[in-house]
Amino acid sequence: MYRHDVDPELAPVNGRKRSPRPQRTHRDVADELRSRIRSGVLRPGQRMPTQAKLADEFGVERGAVRQALRILQAEELLADVSKGSPAIVAPGPGGHRTGAEAGPQPTMVALGPRITAAFAAPRVAVDALCLTSVSLTLAIGEPLRQIHAGRTKPASVNVRVLLPSSDIRLAFPAAVDASAAGRLQRDWLVNRNAQAQVLRHNLEALRATHGIDVNVSFRALPFTPPVKLYLLNGAEALFAYYTLTRREREIGQESLELYDVQGTRSMLFPFARGAGLRDTTFVEQSRLWFDALWGTISSELRFAD
Repeated sequence: MYRHDVDPELAPVNGRKRSPRPQRTHRDVADELRSRIRSGVLRPGQRMPTQAKLADEFGVERGAVRQALRILQAEELLADVSKGSPAIVAPGPGGHRTGAEAGPQPTMVALGPRITAAFAAPRVAVDALCLTSVSLTLAIGEPLRQIHAGRTKPASVNVRVLLPSSDIRLAFPAAVDASAAGRLQRDWLVNRNAQAQVLRHNLEALRATHGIDVNVSFRALPFTPPVKLYLLNGAEALFAYYTLTRREREIGQESLELYDVQGTRSMLFPFARGAGLRDTTFVEQSRLWFDALWGTISSELRFAD
């Protein structure tokens, strides 16, 4: 319980004056506060302690606290985040909940806000395994706009993308009429290369325009991925199945019957490190899986093909 002579709104959020772990990062602070919001320790409408009190509790600089609060504001868990007054727990928090509380959402609904929140960190790390990278290219648009508007500026951005190799015959999209397979493969390859090059160009431009340390890498997989995976700052994994449907699509001047997927509509399931044993384990195992593919059977991705 709070003492009667202490304002509950300004008391340490867990009753302690300082965390026993003094070397926490802004991500650790965000993870702990996120857990307290979702568990009900911090209630909707409750005013947070001041940034100074949070910095004292967690043993970090105020800058780390501000970064953590901005992450939670981007996730719609906090409101009124500013330097002038303590933030407030958002009414009905959880617009981007993760773990057992979260329901899946289509990629183009879920991915954009999560990528934007990830770019609030000083060092951004995004890993993706996908079929063409079109969803990632679109999702990167909003954080790029925020950087160009001066609202955020990470010190570094590191993006790694695994895509199917041009040397394989794709399992999908696949033409119902096998005689059209070559045309379909060429169409996919043009799309894969175009999306990847736009993604790389837009991110690498941040180096010249804003002095941000940017590294964008692509590697090719020797198989068609049946799922898509996004790993954000080592703290969150977003996972979706590619579900095949039969449909018509215009390829050049011809309409083809295909077994195809619509990746932007694939339902993303979110998992967050620190949101429980299941989520934490899924994020860690996804990281190990991605790193293993990156460092073993994948190869340099060629855009000339």
